Amino acid sequence: MTVRTTRALIDQALAEASTTREVVVRTGAIEDVGAIVSRRYPGRSVVIVADERTFGIAGGSVIASLEAAHADVANRVIFPAVPTLRPDLAHVATIVAAIGPETVPIAVGSGTINDLTKRAAFEVGVPYVVVATAASMDGYTASGAALVSEGVKQTFECPAPEVVVADLAIVRDAPPAMTASGYGDLVGKVTAGADWIVADALGVEPIIPDVWSMVQDPLRDMVSEPERYFSGDESAIEELFLGLVMTGLAIQVAGSTRPASGSEHQFSHLWEMRGLEHNGELVSHGMKVGMGSIVSTTLYERLLDYPVASLDIDAAIVAWPSWPDLERQIRNTHTDPMLISKALEECRAKYLTHDELRSRLTTLREQWPSLSDRLRRQLLRSDQLADLLRRARCPIRPEDIGLSTPQLRESYLAAGQIRRRYTVFDVVTELGLLNQFVDELFASGGYWAEAEEA
Repeated sequence: MTVRTTRALIDQALAEASTTREVVVRTGAIEDVGAIVSRRYPGRSVVIVADERTFGIAGGSVIASLEAAHADVANRVIFPAVPTLRPDLAHVATIVAAIGPETVPIAVGSGTINDLTKRAAFEVGVPYVVVATAASMDGYTASGAALVSEGVKQTFECPAPEVVVADLAIVRDAPPAMTASGYGDLVGKVTAGADWIVADALGVEPIIPDVWSMVQDPLRDMVSEPERYFSGDESAIEELFLGLVMTGLAIQVAGSTRPASGSEHQFSHLWEMRGLEHNGELVSHGMKVGMGSIVSTTLYERLLDYPVASLDIDAAIVAWPSWPDLERQIRNTHTDPMLISKALEECRAKYLTHDELRSRLTTLREQWPSLSDRLRRQLLRSDQLADLLRRARCPIRPEDIGLSTPQLRESYLAAGQIRRRYTVFDVVTELGLLNQFVDELFASGGYWAEAEEA
């Protein structure tokens, strides 16, 4: 049965969401901003937050709408568009200095502008509004802001916006690369769902059925024909935008990013922490997530080909590293001191004793027949996924995002260390198979050897 993310489903999700109360998505919606602000926040002045590019696209129209509704624009924070604005915590302080307890910040832009404003509004203790300029990621309605502090990408506490406004004429005309980024972020929910299935089966983090349905039920249909999002059809871009909004609302309902983020995001976060650039430009979040989805899927495929049901648990326990040995591995894997510190903290939080490992692996072996079936139904094959991403104008090879083959290989060994969230990394690490699987993926006949030849 085809399930589409409709306006009615969004309204149902809003009724359960923790913060967001209004989502306005239509052609000409930017004209509603002033009336919405005056209705929801009477007597408050407004602070516009944008970069030069997004202000040029939508800032003037937002201000005109505010002036027509007699809302006071008290301040503007306009960041330079070049070089590309980074999600650095230092920029939050700039916004905080411009807003006060009786203001309403309005973020005019997409991912970085939204996250910076989100955190600044939280620090001051005021609600905020976002005027979206692209269907580029799911963070518009997500709780938490993904920001870099002292070189380490972290999710900082802060509630989502109370109001989201998206003018479809603006979102439709966003650069195709931004729409592609939104598709990459959306397709990442396939592997995120697989990771949640694993965590649920092993008793680590149970699936919340209603939240699962919000994200996963419409997902297959939404990712099946990526070309339609570049056709200029406003109904198609509306569906993509609403799908991304729904994912953010699911995060609010769950109180966690688990519905939307798994092993594919661990790759994305690692690459961002390491300052990954391609041709001198930052690689967008969704592009990295899409690429991370392929990488994660190849690891799942190796796992699904392995005879887990006949696993020698005693041998896996003997091979399990002591904490001092694991600490040495972490220090040898990363070079940045802050990244080492973060990896040590996250790995320590999920490190298992021998007894805990035996219990986990026993459960895995017992659950494997049903669990492997669930995973096969959830996952797309790596070649299918690569084809969809190619059709969506997303990168599918490491060099497309500025990674060499050796850097990609090393990413398999490092990405699982930077988050305590239970994913496919943890399964294959606890099985003692991570290095073996990576060797197979890069050996002659392996996925990445064949991809390089192609």
